[in-house]
Amino acid sequence: MRRQHESLDPAALDAHQLGRLNALLDRILPENRFYADKLAGVSRPLRSLEDLAQLPFTFKEELLESRGDPGYAANLTFSPEKYARFHQTSGTRRRPLVVLDTAEDWQWWMDCWDYVLDAADVTERDVAFMAFSFGPFIGFWTAHDAVVARGCLVVPGGGASTVARLELLRTSQATVIFCTPSYALHMAEVAEQRQIDVASLGVRALVLAGEPGGSIPAVRARIEAAWQARAVDHCGATEVGAWGFADPYGEGVHINEAQFIPEFLSLATGGPAEEGELSELVLTALGRYGCPIIRYRTGDLARPKWNHDSQVRFVFLEGGVLGRSDDMMIVRGVNIFPSAVEQIVRSFPEVLEYRMTAYKYEEMDQLVVEIEDRLEQPLRVAEELRLRLGLKVDVRCVPAGSLPRFEGKGARFVDQR
Repeated sequence: MRRQHESLDPAALDAHQLGRLNALLDRILPENRFYADKLAGVSRPLRSLEDLAQLPFTFKEELLESRGDPGYAANLTFSPEKYARFHQTSGTRRRPLVVLDTAEDWQWWMDCWDYVLDAADVTERDVAFMAFSFGPFIGFWTAHDAVVARGCLVVPGGGASTVARLELLRTSQATVIFCTPSYALHMAEVAEQRQIDVASLGVRALVLAGEPGGSIPAVRARIEAAWQARAVDHCGATEVGAWGFADPYGEGVHINEAQFIPEFLSLATGGPAEEGELSELVLTALGRYGCPIIRYRTGDLARPKWNHDSQVRFVFLEGGVLGRSDDMMIVRGVNIFPSAVEQIVRSFPEVLEYRMTAYKYEEMDQLVVEIEDRLEQPLRVAEELRLRLGLKVDVRCVPAGSLPRFEGKGARFVDQR
């Protein structure tokens, strides 16, 4: 059935999504007070996907408006005893949001992850290594259960040091690693310091999530060169679900339109985006009833392509998620996203780590980039930034090992504006 959905023509896909959307509304209303209030007055059933535009957007700030429960998301359909899974957002931008899933919702997560695992060619013959801490952040919890369901031998790496994880990778003969792009690079760096050749460990693929890096060419190239393995991007969010999976060539991600309805809002006009236009991604999840999300403003920026040559007919995001709307800087009239800076900085193999800081000076956005550079030649990096961004950026060398490393989401962009 999954393959059938991937190859549906536009009219058939619209019909599938409309049916799932109406089924979702029938399941959650009127019990879900959050959406019962938001959708009051909406005529049902919806007659076409065009009717979706009549429904209001959902914003994260609304979900944080708890109903008196201990930090639970405001969009829960049922009382807490109906739920089986407790997770919370990372809280990197706002206070953490507690999201609950029923057993049925958790199975829906598994269905979404099947697309990701298929993109990475994961089979029951693989040994899957989970290189993340098993805390309340959803991280790769859903991936863990999905690979268990697929029949893989699963090796948990939570609570171990990076050196211990490298040894566990060797002894377990893991073939697939699940981690963030940052941590893939960090493991390779630590291995080099310990004179461990990660390319000889037998890992054939790294399934990446949590940051845009998996679809940033320079980042992906460094990971694949170090590990001699394929880097496979994946996109998801605690409050939304696992919504994106890699294309076969590592050039971006497809949105799983069997399980989500995507919309794209032009940054220039605020209306529907055109082909390839920079836009904000809006998502509706079609199979999550206990914690539904309808027309959610993700804040993620992408360039949608409906006209492409892939056998997967779902909309394609070239370069994956390009950044976030609240991260965009205008430095001396030039629009800059942190992912664009990362692409350039990571193209220098001698740069081990970096950090960029945005700040205000006389009401103008300014940017400084700190780098750990084996050559200690920041001017060559600054010149490349100037050539490719059209902007003079202050680049400074800092001592090796002085910048933070990350297991989870990297925090290389410091916004002091």
